[in-house]
Amino acid sequence: MKEKMLAAAIAIAALSAYGSITRAQAPAPSPVPPPAAKIQPGDAPGYAFDITKAEIDYVLKNAPANPPDRQLRVVDMGKYNLGVGIVRRGPTNEKPGDPVPVLWHDYTPEIYYITSGSGVLTTGGVILNQRPGQGVPNTMNGPSGTGVAGPGAYSRKVVPGDIIIIPNKVAHGWSGVTDHIEYLSYRPDPDRVLPAGWVYPLLLKTTPQEVPTPGVGRGNAPGRGAAPAPQGR
Repeated sequence: MKEKMLAAAIAIAALSAYGSITRAQAPAPSPVPPPAAKIQPGDAPGYAFDITKAEIDYVLKNAPANPPDRQLRVVDMGKYNLGVGIVRRGPTNEKPGDPVPVLWHDYTPEIYYITSGSGVLTTGGVILNQRPGQGVPNTMNGPSGTGVAGPGAYSRKVVPGDIIIIPNKVAHGWSGVTDHIEYLSYRPDPDRVLPAGWVYPLLLKTTPQEVPTPGVGRGNAPGRGAAPAPQGR
């Protein structure tokens, strides 16, 4: 009996010691929300970034009419930057036979998702009367230029729900907008010409209300996956 009791005591002591060691070796929980700064250059963020409809509506309502392109956010994705902008253009007011003014971007492609309105989007072809951008590269697309659509350009009418992928250096311009055209623009930036961490000054300082995660619960645990709210306006 004494031998059994001694063996049980030794086992309990061993388990207690093992628990102390494993607790000491366990990694410290991550802050909530996680820090915006990454530990090593090139590391991708370990959490998601939110741009809510309320934020987009706020920017559209309160931003100056010009420029019509509002870069909402530029995120350092590790191996590349990614910009997301909301663009709302008014009537183009061109006359029949007028040439189509176009833009091009040296490094950043764009993916348009049309959200409202309609118009004629012209892409590709030869760019006539090329004028490279002057001064500091813009925060929307980096080094760019303007010109006029020339031979080989292709035009199509776009409506809500359409998606158009425009590679860098490809001309693109609008005409036939009678009321407005509004679209989201997604901008992959492998050359990192966009300012990582940029947040549009009018972007609301909010994060979406957290809801229960299926199979996990409410959350509020280490590494919940939401980026910190932008600081300042």
